[in-house]
Amino acid sequence: AYGQFMNDPTAQVAAQFGQTAFKHGQEYVEQNIGRYVNVSALKHYFNVSNSYVVNKLFLVLFPWRHKPWARKQATGASGQEGWYLPPREDVNSPDMYIPVMALVTYILLSTLIAGLKGQFKPELLGYTATTGMVVVIVEIVALKLGCYLLSISSQSQLLDLIAYSGYKFVGIIVTIVVAEILNGGKGTGGWIGWGVFLYTFLANSLFLMRSLRYVLLPETSGNTGGPMQTDSRAKRNQRTQFLFFYSYIVQLFFMWLLTMGI
Repeated sequence: AYGQFMNDPTAQVAAQFGQTAFKHGQEYVEQNIGRYVNVSALKHYFNVSNSYVVNKLFLVLFPWRHKPWARKQATGASGQEGWYLPPREDVNSPDMYIPVMALVTYILLSTLIAGLKGQFKPELLGYTATTGMVVVIVEIVALKLGCYLLSISSQSQLLDLIAYSGYKFVGIIVTIVVAEILNGGKGTGGWIGWGVFLYTFLANSLFLMRSLRYVLLPETSGNTGGPMQTDSRAKRNQRTQFLFFYSYIVQLFFMWLLTMGI
């Protein structure tokens, strides 16, 4: 019966029409998204492997003794360092896979816990997703504004900052899960919840402090005509304070905001 169906002229026309529509739809999406997002650059951030994901998660949660923090660069034909290696080849490279999956997991986990407590509402999914994305957007705007005010010029892309902003959800998920299990379903409150939260917050903050140094504290270069000129001590101190403020104060507020009440 299946073979007769596929041999039917109408079915063949429908299948051909579907393939054509899918092809044109894919081209349309790529062309329109390409106006706003560099698709080839975006693919770079999803170029991950299983070993990278495991090692990166371990690094985000246990950054205390990790060395080195510098990102690896590919060597060009002239022997000089060129572009940054993709995540699958460098554990220090930011990726978008873990932040995106962590955000989705956070949304589903929050609604699951609400359901177990008998507090689930359909609009909770949209509210949680909106809150998470607004937090990321506010962070990126603050980072870009800080870079502008401090005259920080770097080759780092916007997607780098988005990725680093999303790693906090890894610690948030761990906090919620561990606190929910050890607190017997009482949420993230109590000494256990606050203890786990404090650890994941400090781990995430140190991870950001080390990882964002190449963005906010670019190394000086002997070539004074290049984009990285020698910074004054005062300006470097301001950048260090900004990096500390973002990595600790800002992260403390947003991680607390995203975990409270769960």
